[in-house]
Amino acid sequence: MSKYLVICLFLLGLLLTGFVAGCDQEKESSTPSDALSGIQLLPKPAQTADPGTASFINIISTRVENDFPQSLNFSIEAESTHLITELQFIYTVPKILRPSVTVTQYPDFEPGTYVEADWSWDARKASIPPGAEIEYKWVIENSAEGRIETETVSRTFDDIRHDWRELEDEDIHLFWYEGKDSFGQELMEAAQQALVKHAETTDSELEEQVQIYIYGSTEDLHDAVLYTDEWTGGMAFPEYGIIAIGVEPYNLEWGKRAVTHELSHMVIYQVTYSPLSDVPAWLDEGIAMYSEGELTGNFKQRLEKAISEDNLFSIRSISGNFPAATEEAELAYAQSYSLVEFLIENFGSAKMQQLLQAFSAGTSLDDALLEVYGFDSKQLETDWRNTVD
Repeated sequence: MSKYLVICLFLLGLLLTGFVAGCDQEKESSTPSDALSGIQLLPKPAQTADPGTASFINIISTRVENDFPQSLNFSIEAESTHLITELQFIYTVPKILRPSVTVTQYPDFEPGTYVEADWSWDARKASIPPGAEIEYKWVIENSAEGRIETETVSRTFDDIRHDWRELEDEDIHLFWYEGKDSFGQELMEAAQQALVKHAETTDSELEEQVQIYIYGSTEDLHDAVLYTDEWTGGMAFPEYGIIAIGVEPYNLEWGKRAVTHELSHMVIYQVTYSPLSDVPAWLDEGIAMYSEGELTGNFKQRLEKAISEDNLFSIRSISGNFPAATEEAELAYAQSYSLVEFLIENFGSAKMQQLLQAFSAGTSLDDALLEVYGFDSKQLETDWRNTVD
């Protein structure tokens, strides 16, 4: 064998040895521990649901129909890939100071993949005034444990039968539809002056804005606010911060007194509210009558007649609801005025404010009178009768 052939065979052997060694090294470097070193791993994607079995609920529409003064009517239309098994209508009626209660209703409907349902907020059952609000939402569930709810929205129970005009400041939002602009402006000024006078009389002020709806007549008022007494010319709804009064444009002076009267109820409610006690009716109505000015007309005559005939109400008997009969109601108002006049004229407005504050602390009538004046209701009645007899 030639020298050159030997050298070539030697070099070929070296090459074959290096190739085998390289293959072995490459095989070792491909082990899992080395291959994953320094690599950030991501979890595998979750299994995608079969589109044919995924739960899906779609709200097609929601509607509200205002049937003032009877009701607000709510309805919903929805569809789902699975059987819709439950519908809820959840609502809250916001009130001033008093905690609002959330109520859940379960409207009747036929379960299915397409449903329609409705629910009515019946104003006839709850004496809902014009301008009251309701906050609500719908909740829907299906047989696949799917659930969807609408956003909470607010709807006002407006009297849409009239073309209302309005004036507003920080304390008062006044609405009216009969009479000229000057009619509304004078009533607004009367409301503002009433608040000033009330502050002077009782050292008390509004804490929340009040809405005042001026109807064009007492007939219109009674048609809007259901189940009112025949003699009622104005109504305060303190929990809602709403007043409704029937005022004919030609009877503006009476309207001013009525605005003053009803605003007094609002102030008293806002400064005395307590879940533990109520202001007696004679005090509430007496302050409202006193804020109007001097006792006049039938009220004065009823009081004078009852005094002369010794036919006055006891304080206890006019601490709750007043009589429904017109003549007795007028006497109850007049006597309440006289009692409040006695307290303010003899002891001052600061004492009256202290009395109202005592009720806000949950104090009873007799305890409040003893705390502020040093006498109870029985002694008050005796002292007052001695001044009017």
